[in-house]
Amino acid sequence: MSGNDELFIVNVSTNDILESERAATLRDFYCRGVKAEIEIRDGERLAANLTAHSLPDVQLMLGTLFGARVIRTKQLVVDGDDSLALICNRSGTIGIRARGRELLVGPGQAVLASAEDASTFERFATGECVSLRVPRRILVPMLMDVDDTVMRLIGNRQTEIRVLVDYATSLVRENALATAALRQLGVEHLHDLIALVLGATDDVKEVAGRRGAKAARLRRAKFLIADNCWRQDLSVGGVAQELGVTPRYLQRLFEADGKTFSSFLIEQRLKRAYRMLREPEFVERPVSSIAYDVGFGDLSYFNRCFRRAYGATPTDVRSGTAD
Repeated sequence: MSGNDELFIVNVSTNDILESERAATLRDFYCRGVKAEIEIRDGERLAANLTAHSLPDVQLMLGTLFGARVIRTKQLVVDGDDSLALICNRSGTIGIRARGRELLVGPGQAVLASAEDASTFERFATGECVSLRVPRRILVPMLMDVDDTVMRLIGNRQTEIRVLVDYATSLVRENALATAALRQLGVEHLHDLIALVLGATDDVKEVAGRRGAKAARLRRAKFLIADNCWRQDLSVGGVAQELGVTPRYLQRLFEADGKTFSSFLIEQRLKRAYRMLREPEFVERPVSSIAYDVGFGDLSYFNRCFRRAYGATPTDVRSGTAD
């Protein structure tokens, strides 16, 4: 467990825990998090790999749990917690029982649950999910009727769900919530994207469209570029198609961020080249080969861009003589 100001991170993984100790470890995890009990299913091996990022206005949990039921009992619901949890299933199948209803949540689907309800959650097929728990006061102004939204299967907004899940996982992957300024912005974006998934009122949709969805798409675009920058055929058109937007729309997202698609792509290629030049495993590889490996098709252009970015030549960086 680690903390940073108002951010608290709790992890649990059964990979390195004796099977006899897994139930107790998992119960401790849920006791500190969502205040729920754990019931081990007969004849099944308990497996869990979960991480919870907790802030005052959002708790973000990612991972998987199999072989157990998570139960919010009648005794626990009197604790005064009125938070609402949006559970987005990424793979496998989740079963949820509450308010006299039983739902099966498949891949790409979501459901809103209330901490005020006695409820049971269990996974019927292995897979991963992302859940976001927020105080009730956050969602009330954004939706026409919050209570009518609880325990209704959300299967017709898969694009909105995917954007929310991609953004939430990117916050964790980049450790963005550890920085105070990014943390506040990230939480606001999460609220906006949750509202879009749940069918926010028109005025909230307008704000969220300007703020949350655009930021999430830009972040996803940057990840796509960073992961594929070595490809010489990577283009604004290809990334735009992957995101389901037009090339011009994607260009405008980068312009609003103070960059262009091309400048960000070159920056990522140069960063990769810089790392390779400093790593011993690439010491025998010629500079020209590294330039081509990271996506440059012209060695002279690579050298000019590199010197402009780092104030030194690739050879200087490799030899350690650069300032």
